[in-house]
Amino acid sequence: MSKPKEFPEQDQSRPGTEKQMNPEPEIIRKNYRGSGKLEGKVALITGGDSGIGRSAAVHFAKEGAQVAIAYLSEDNDAKETRRMVEEAGQQCLLLKGDLRHEDFCKKIVQDTVAHYGKLNVLVNNAGTQFPENEPEEVTSNHLRETFETNIYAYFFTVQEALHHLSGGDCIINTTSVTAYRGSTHLLDYSSTKGAITSYTRSLSKMLAERNIRVNAVAPGPIWTPLIPSTFDQVEDFGKKVPLGRAGQPSELGPAYVFLACEDSSYMTGQVLHINGGEIVGA
Repeated sequence: MSKPKEFPEQDQSRPGTEKQMNPEPEIIRKNYRGSGKLEGKVALITGGDSGIGRSAAVHFAKEGAQVAIAYLSEDNDAKETRRMVEEAGQQCLLLKGDLRHEDFCKKIVQDTVAHYGKLNVLVNNAGTQFPENEPEEVTSNHLRETFETNIYAYFFTVQEALHHLSGGDCIINTTSVTAYRGSTHLLDYSSTKGAITSYTRSLSKMLAERNIRVNAVAPGPIWTPLIPSTFDQVEDFGKKVPLGRAGQPSELGPAYVFLACEDSSYMTGQVLHINGGEIVGA
């Protein structure tokens, strides 16, 4: 007998729209006040059309950064992110395409630099997942798509970005709580997130001499469009964590700001755990 499916932890790049969610996710707190922490910076965010990526984009804009977002297919969500960024007084470049393709990973960096003249912050955030209860149910097609989207794209995008990043700039990767405590329904997904954590640590050592910092955020259960688009019943989503509820994207955005700005200038190779109170190993 199969176990009942749990719920995914985060990621928001598979099809689904925020307007269809009830309630709609909170992207940024109404009382959030920027203080110029990213003034004059340019940031590229993959999976920036909704959820965590949108929250990072809007928070960055509030802190003075110009933004480019890469997204797969949700034009309406991407345009809403652009509206929110522009409302914060900054520009938002939309870059539509599939990050499984190496050429597109390189193109989004090239287009960002061509539009803004530089790149200072790269946020690798886009991801996909296909929940299955048993190891035998993981198909070869889904395995390839999950790895190509969730970790291959990080390699390709970073390789191109390093032609433009310099001392004081940074890379931020989105990993997951599943990388630390596993998952009974996301075998391939949690494997990619473990790879992202190791990738973050190794890359940080390689780039330390260049003074390019590399850190990550490991979200727990966050209310993003991927949740209702993946599961029919979401009433109990997030209730298993100590805080007893799902997190909002607004609770993730400030972490990306922290890692992108000088406040974290003595941090590299580290992971911030924003997961509702789950205790995980480093």
